[in-house]
This record gives sequence, structure tokens and C-alpha cells, in this order.
Amino acid sequence: MSNACVLGLDLGTSGVKTALFSADGEQLCSASREYPLYQPRNGWAEQEPSDWWNASVETIGEVVRESGIDPSRIKALGMSGQMHGLVMLDEKGETLGRSIIWADQRTGAECEQITSLVGAKRLIEITANPALTGFTASKIMWVKNHRPELFARCRHILLPKDYIRYKLTGSFATEVSDASGMQLLDVPNRRWSEEITGKLGIPIEWLGKVYESPEVTGHISDQAARLTGLPQSTLVVGGAGDNAAAAVGTGVVRDGRAFCTIGTSGVVFSHTDKLSIDPLGRVHTFCCASPGAWHVMGVVQSAGLSLRWLRDTVCECESKLARERGVDPYDVMIDEARRSPIGANRLIYLPYLMGERTPHLDPDCRGAFIGLSAMHARGDLIRAVMEGVTYALNDSVNILRGMGVTLDNVLAVGGGARSGFWRAMLADVFGCPIGVPERTEGAALGAAILAAVGAGLYPNVSDACDRIIKVKSTQQPDRENGEAYGKVYRLYTRLYPSLRDSFIGLKGL
Repeated sequence: MSNACVLGLDLGTSGVKTALFSADGEQLCSASREYPLYQPRNGWAEQEPSDWWNASVETIGEVVRESGIDPSRIKALGMSGQMHGLVMLDEKGETLGRSIIWADQRTGAECEQITSLVGAKRLIEITANPALTGFTASKIMWVKNHRPELFARCRHILLPKDYIRYKLTGSFATEVSDASGMQLLDVPNRRWSEEITGKLGIPIEWLGKVYESPEVTGHISDQAARLTGLPQSTLVVGGAGDNAAAAVGTGVVRDGRAFCTIGTSGVVFSHTDKLSIDPLGRVHTFCCASPGAWHVMGVVQSAGLSLRWLRDTVCECESKLARERGVDPYDVMIDEARRSPIGANRLIYLPYLMGERTPHLDPDCRGAFIGLSAMHARGDLIRAVMEGVTYALNDSVNILRGMGVTLDNVLAVGGGARSGFWRAMLADVFGCPIGVPERTEGAALGAAILAAVGAGLYPNVSDACDRIIKVKSTQQPDRENGEAYGKVYRLYTRLYPSLRDSFIGLKGL
């Protein structure tokens, strides 16, 4: 095993990262390439599949060359990727225009159409989620409604990372975690839903074969071998959607384990061996990358984005001081927040800058400071923003616990996780330990671990993670602080219902 290597390819929205790992998870070499995002109209978001492919070929080739290892040591490749994007191919396997990606918001009418055709309750029973503009099914229906000439030429539908799989192997395939976000998969039974595809008029044969994440889906074709430098013996496994791969990359593959991401958006993601679906559709239930298990996930639209907005609009003094000291502006901001007490001197922030998903599913709600007075300083505003984001994440934690999902240990990842102050806040509000993983490669490492399992280097995903993933440090909750935060949080939960009509009124101005 010590001589074997595996590749992890993470196809993100801004670019692709390919990394080579040893069998024990040590990153040996990596390469990245960016590509553009096209927004031809307000609310639209598209990318060129050819850009993904060219970037993937370049980064794989660079890693193979620059690592200096014998390519025959590379046993398998696993892929992670942005979810929900629509790639349509004709009968020759050529793309039918740009991909409509996850961030696109043009499909509101199609979501209503899907709900009407399937039924709201039945849709959640089968796909575990309500119809959402980000999911793939609504994009397919938009093409069917608005580009019928393209729909008539379509013969294959793939997700972004699965288009790269097709180009590498010639296989039309996907895996359960990414397929869960298409709204065409029977999530409880881990297979395409004939009922959903039939009611929507989407030929089920257009969809790729569904695999479990560590299963082998093919091997490198002769043409792809020439382009990338990989041997044709290299196996390609199912891989996973970005959050499912990140879960593997942080070891969240057993009951009781979860991770919390504070990036631009915020995510609370928990593994569960027992299927659990929220009948109100406030959180997402998807098949996870561990065969036979699922994950439940809540999403906050504006987590780190809220603090970045505050930095860019209010905290020029902190940014200037950071430049003088040669430190990150967020470090200066958080030092100011420390001087404000729990509750930020009776100031509460609602982090709805981009609407909200969990728990409100409201695209029209907006951010707000409640209780602002002349005595408040920037440190209070900063602390209020951090607390507001934490309370929004705690909404997801409480929903998951109400569904019977256990969260005993939570790992903090993303930019916000670098702050010990914010990790302590999470621990106190969630009421559980918050750890920091030793390795930070995330989704690319998760994809590589799945590749290692597919290549037979480990017997299963859980065993691989137990041997590769370690926790660097853990923040324990403070009970007294938790009680103080709890008083503020209870008031926080009353604010959205009180302001909902005002948000509707703002939209109509």
C-alpha cells in the first residue's frame, strides 16, 4: 500500500483543483486552474463544460509531471464537484450549449410546475427535498419549456463532475450523493425515480448509471491517457458531490459526527445511518458517500459573506490597521468583537443578505440589525454579525436534532473556522465540542479517499477515514456562556416571523 497513490479532483465553481495523495492521505502535489462564470442575464449563471475539461486535463497532466513519481503508481482517481449543474449531450456525446449551474435562479416557474405535477408531499417523500431553483430537475424543465429544440436533440444528461468522468472514461455514470441533488433520484432507495421522471416527461434512459461513491465506474480511456499522462489502468470511482466529499475529507462518516462550514455560505452537515427526512423541507437529505447511509444538511446563505460585507462597508479603520500591521483584517475585527459582551450590548443581527434557505426557504427576506443605538461601536456590530451567523447555523442544528440526527462532535471548516473566538462561540451555542481537522484539503482529499477504497487500498470508507483523518484541537462548550447565548437566541428566533410581512413589503417598493 505504501507505494500506491491516488488522485482527487475537485471541480469547483471558480476553478478545478487536482491533488495527488499517498495511500495514507499525505498530499504530494497539486495544481489548480480557474475558469469563467457567465451571467448573460440577471439571475442566470452558466459555465462552459469545455472549460472544465481543459482545466481538468491541464491540472492532471501537471500533477503527473511535477510529482516526479512513476505514473503506474497512481491506482485510481476520485472526483468531487459543484452539484446540481445541467450538462446536456446529443447522440454523438457533444454538449448542447453551456451548463446551467447551481447558482442559477431562472427556474422559479419550473419549481411551481414540478410541485404541481408531482405534488409537494410526494416530491419530498421521494426526493427528500422540495422543488428548488438550484436543483437540476427545474433546469431540465426550463430547457424543455424555453429551448425545446435543444431538449429534442438531448440524449444524455450529466452533472458537472460526471461530464469529466465521461470525457476520461467514455462512461455515462453518476453516483448517489451528487444524483440526490438532481431531484430525480429516489433518495430512500438510491435509484432513479420512474415516477418523477415519468411525471416530468424526462426520459430515464438519458440519465447515467447510478453507483455508490467508492464503486469503480470505469478506467482511463486511450485518448484521455494521451492527454493527461495517466495510464489506462487508472481506475475512476464514483466520487461525490462537494459537501459529501468534504465530509469524507474530514472523517464525517459515522453517526454522531458532523461538520460546520463558515465560508461565503454556511453549512451544518451531519452523517446518519438511518434515513431521516424533514417533511417541511427545511433541510436537505441526500445519500452520502458512505454506501447505505445518508446525510442531512442545513444551509445559511450569507455566513462568512455577512462578515465580509461588514468589513468592506463599515470596517475601513480595521482594514487600514491590518495593512499597517501586516495581518488579516478579520483578525483586527475579531479582536474588537472580543471586547463586546455576549449579546453585543443588546444588538442582534439577522444574516439574510441573500435571502435564506434553512429554516425559512425565503428568497425575499433581508438582513437587519435589531436594537441599534447610539452607544454601539464597531466591535458590537462585528460581534452581532458573528453571533447572528452562529444563531442561523444553530437553527439547522436544532432541526437536525428534532429529526433524531445525533450531533455529538462537530468539526469546523472554512474561513470562519480559523478563528478560535468563533469556534468557541459555536461550541457554546451548539452545546457540543467543536474540533478542527488536522488536514485541510477537504473535498479533494475526500475524493482521493473514495478512490483509495475503490482501488482496494482500504476495505471501506469508514476504515479509511479512521486511519487517515485526525483532529488537531477541540473546543469544549462553556455551560455558563451557553445559557447567556440561549437567552439571546430565543429572542433571535422570534424576529423573522415578526418581520416577514415587512420583507414582503420591501420587495414591493
